[in-house]
Amino acid sequence: MPFCAPAVQPTVPAPIAQQHVAELWEPRDISHADVFNGPWASEWSLDAHATYEFVKAKRNGVSPGMTVRDPKGVEWSVKQGEEGPVEVTLSRVLSAVGYHQPPVYFLGSFELRDDKHRTHVAGGGRFRPHRKDLKDVGEWSWQQNPFVGTKPYQGLLVVLLMFDSSDLKNSNNSIYELKQPREGVSRWYVVRDLGTALGETGRLDPKRNDPEIFGRLKFIRAVHNGVVEFSYHGWHQELFRDRISIEDVRWASDLLSKLSDQQWADAFRAGGYDTGVAQRFIARLKEKIDDGRRVAMAQP
Repeated sequence: MPFCAPAVQPTVPAPIAQQHVAELWEPRDISHADVFNGPWASEWSLDAHATYEFVKAKRNGVSPGMTVRDPKGVEWSVKQGEEGPVEVTLSRVLSAVGYHQPPVYFLGSFELRDDKHRTHVAGGGRFRPHRKDLKDVGEWSWQQNPFVGTKPYQGLLVVLLMFDSSDLKNSNNSIYELKQPREGVSRWYVVRDLGTALGETGRLDPKRNDPEIFGRLKFIRAVHNGVVEFSYHGWHQELFRDRISIEDVRWASDLLSKLSDQQWADAFRAGGYDTGVAQRFIARLKEKIDDGRRVAMAQP
């Protein structure tokens, strides 16, 4: 249960953690990141015009969905409902700034051949492929992992706080094994199922994907002795309470500040957002980034 979570601590000594940090995050040339398609589009692209065959209904989680198969035989997990656009957009941002992400795409609707062999247009959502060359081998713990205390781990928490991500549970974290190493690593530590964000933070069905709520909620509450206190009301307060330094906030804010206006727009376009709604979210995110940089600069 969340209130019985173990202490937040690394599972390996710091020198070893630095050897493995590339499994979580690697520095990238953010200015050249393709934020609309993602870094894996040429290999794991989604055909928006294909007819997908129904395989089975989704049976876990709060969002409706299904597994479908494309004409090439690749199966895709489809998450329908309001979380899909959020997940794709946040995944694009994380990927652009260096965090490993599986390929995900958003379609507003798609052609489906159902279990009665009838073809019709179905409501879309987030599409994520099941591939043998990118194998999910289990979950990893927010509280105990090789990266606790490193800047990429601390910075990841700050980025998720900026997006008001509330669903920080270990079952949403996946370790992927890569059949062919990419960027020098054969294992990825990934935060996925990111749809409970861009709204309020809370423990019981927080509202997500709401620009009005997102726009009025605070990000940073206070700073005490170099440690930042956040306005976060979700589970696992132990991840943030007395743990995130000014330097952690500076690191994450500087990372996100490198995204251009076009890249921010592309991230929300990838999630299927209307331009006006996207701009409201982007404006607030930029305010949070500025808040993080100001807090860091104001401290001696």
